[in-house]
Amino acid sequence: MTEAAVKADMAEEFRARILADPGLVLDDKDLMRTLVAASESGMGDNIVDLRGLAMERLEARLDRLEETHRAVIAAAYENLAGTNQIHRAILRMLDPEQFEDFLHTLRSDVARILSVDAVKLVLESPDTGADPALARISDVLCVVKPGFIESYMSSGRGPSTRQVVLRQTVPQTDVLYGDKTPDLRSEACMRLDLGPQRMAGMLVMASDSPHMFKPGQGTDLLSFFAGIFERSMRRWLA
Repeated sequence: MTEAAVKADMAEEFRARILADPGLVLDDKDLMRTLVAASESGMGDNIVDLRGLAMERLEARLDRLEETHRAVIAAAYENLAGTNQIHRAILRMLDPEQFEDFLHTLRSDVARILSVDAVKLVLESPDTGADPALARISDVLCVVKPGFIESYMSSGRGPSTRQVVLRQTVPQTDVLYGDKTPDLRSEACMRLDLGPQRMAGMLVMASDSPHMFKPGQGTDLLSFFAGIFERSMRRWLA
């Protein structure tokens, strides 16, 4: 068989495959672009190919849709991962049967699961003097004067009703984090309602990454976590 005959057979086979499955060509953007360019070159310089322009616009729209699709999928996976993370932390937080073990778990396992570098439970009390009973857990529990929590969450800008505050700056005070304060770059503050006749409470988490907590992020999961934490604290305080 001559070379020309071989090429003719290959061309016929290729043509048959395309006719049987046009998607082989239509789904290949590079191939379609080449075909359109070849068609335009055969028309001459004085003819405007409206079909080619429409295809270019459709390709641009398709690229934007694909990019949006990838972003939505990535956000969904990130949200699912965050939900699982919060659920694991809550389950671990509910395990302890003693308050001291509860605070130890908060400092260790819960902090590790949530990938934060510091966790503090802040309670307001008229008496902020040193309590020997709290000495063993003072690295987690912090007792402050009335009004401290509101001022801390609002950064001194007046009363706020937000339950969760996210920020990429940590107030430079050693009241909560002590020597760790200069190394922390972002923080989540969660207001706690510990029940009637009880003073304000706050749970704070901080990270050395400036991107861990930042304004604009969703707070639904942290609000849910704070709600479970409130109920646990009410049980211990009862």
